[in-house]
Amino acid sequence: MLFEVWAPRARRRVTLHVDGAAYAMEPDPVRVGWWCCSAPASVGSRYGFALDGGPLLPDPRSRRQPDGPDGLSAVVSPSRFAWRQEAWPGRPLAGAVLYELHVGTFTGEGTFDAAVERLGHLAELGITHVELMPVCPFPGTHGWGYDGVAPWAVHEPYGGPDGLVRFVDAAHAHGLGVVLDVVHNHLGPSGNHLPAFGPYFTDTHHTPWGAAVNLDAPGSDEVRAYFVGSALAWLRDYRLDGLRLDAVHAFAGTRPRHFLAELSAAVDGLARRLGRPLFLVAESDLDDPVTTAPREAGGHGIHAQWNDDFHHALHTALTGESRGYYADFAADPAHALAKTLRGGFFHDGSYSSFRGRRHGRPLDTRTTPAHRLLAYSQTHDQIGNRALGDRLSARLSPGLLACAAALVLCAPFTPMLFMGEEWGARTPWQYFTDHTDPALAEAVRKGRRREFAAHGWPEEEIPDPQDPATRDRSCLDWSESERTPHAELLTWYRQLIALRRTAPELTDPHWTYDALSVTGPPRPLVHFRRGPYDVVVNLGDRPAELNVAAREVIASWRPMSPPAPDGTLRLPPETAAVLR
Repeated sequence: MLFEVWAPRARRRVTLHVDGAAYAMEPDPVRVGWWCCSAPASVGSRYGFALDGGPLLPDPRSRRQPDGPDGLSAVVSPSRFAWRQEAWPGRPLAGAVLYELHVGTFTGEGTFDAAVERLGHLAELGITHVELMPVCPFPGTHGWGYDGVAPWAVHEPYGGPDGLVRFVDAAHAHGLGVVLDVVHNHLGPSGNHLPAFGPYFTDTHHTPWGAAVNLDAPGSDEVRAYFVGSALAWLRDYRLDGLRLDAVHAFAGTRPRHFLAELSAAVDGLARRLGRPLFLVAESDLDDPVTTAPREAGGHGIHAQWNDDFHHALHTALTGESRGYYADFAADPAHALAKTLRGGFFHDGSYSSFRGRRHGRPLDTRTTPAHRLLAYSQTHDQIGNRALGDRLSARLSPGLLACAAALVLCAPFTPMLFMGEEWGARTPWQYFTDHTDPALAEAVRKGRRREFAAHGWPEEEIPDPQDPATRDRSCLDWSESERTPHAELLTWYRQLIALRRTAPELTDPHWTYDALSVTGPPRPLVHFRRGPYDVVVNLGDRPAELNVAAREVIASWRPMSPPAPDGTLRLPPETAAVLR
């Protein structure tokens, strides 16, 4: 078997160790910094590399780390994966409904195989794509996944590579696409061995996690190829349908071609070769249309991006929160919600008090389909980065949760749910870690408490990230979905998603509304018309009257009468309806 490694920092020699035997590697005569050799090995063989007589290190392109990030790598052969769904045609982004899922807390077992048992629920709900939070190896057993350190491998406690194959295969059997959240902007603080091999990071730029991934300094050609290759491997070898790219605003570089443009071109090329749709979704806080603009128009060619502006507008309208980045939205929630429904970005060059400067650029709604923006009322970030990890269900009535669902699922964007949202789960989703380094664990614990103490939270109230109970509290309680009022909310989500599937006007990516009005205060009253459908949402605690064109109530959270002959509709408080 041929073994290769890019190790330009090896000055004299690189030694391959496979199943206890050592083999001297030779410099590649063509590729600078590459070392290679052949050695007997088979699937499951343990191996690693020693540079200049140093310690044995895992393969930077390891597909499996059976003993964690610091252990030896294991040989994996994607060609030998056992697939049952051979004819999967793929599912495109347009018209999709995504569902963000954390493998470690979706079930109490926290494994791919346990998650498979719940895929029928998602198919019945009407979900089209499951978006898995990161599954790359990280220290310990439980964590969010954003401290991963092996971007080509699968976390062993979840089930490793074979477990992911079984999950994707089962999802496809249910008609569900699978999207994976990948982290290319940094690696975790423990178990990262890449710097020993080469200049994967650079001090030229800095990020919230330290030195930036090297996308423009010497050696950046290989670093870019490393992350592009990882992305293609997930899509090709694990038959994934798309990738979510974490915090792309942290990609720093001065090269003429942005890394995202290079990545999107490679993914589009792979889609053509495979004959099925593939897509990339970026998380970006830049409010910059260049992210999703076509490459031929000077953009990065990413297929969609998360839209936090819509979330913030909706969140302030629902809760009245006004701290931090919510301040600008909370100043006039009705205006903020109307602006994001009409144009996507709230900050389109406007002043951001949170940043102390102008922020963003306008999105050209004439050339940008609305499905290129993801809309949501909750995500792992917006829940888990709160002090107590409390969901909207902890402080909103079922009626307001139903209103949020209607705005997310009936707007022209691509909707995304966070696991358990569909029944108003009361379980929190808190920040939890399982760092094996005691010093790092203590630093994370103190840092978390210090962060929220600055905002007035008593330190003793902040959950300990390292306490196993913090993770356990974050696991979904599936029995909730069968009880009142959760079961009623679940029925409402199913009804709205089914309506999206049968009403093409609700998934039309054009930004045109036959009518759009958001009035307030106190709490906004929302009305928009798309084709023959009127969507009305009353966030207030009193009945409201408005004029609609449609006459038939086809979905409503609370029982309500049809409009009067003159089109006047009386809408109960904290309720939403769709009329045709």
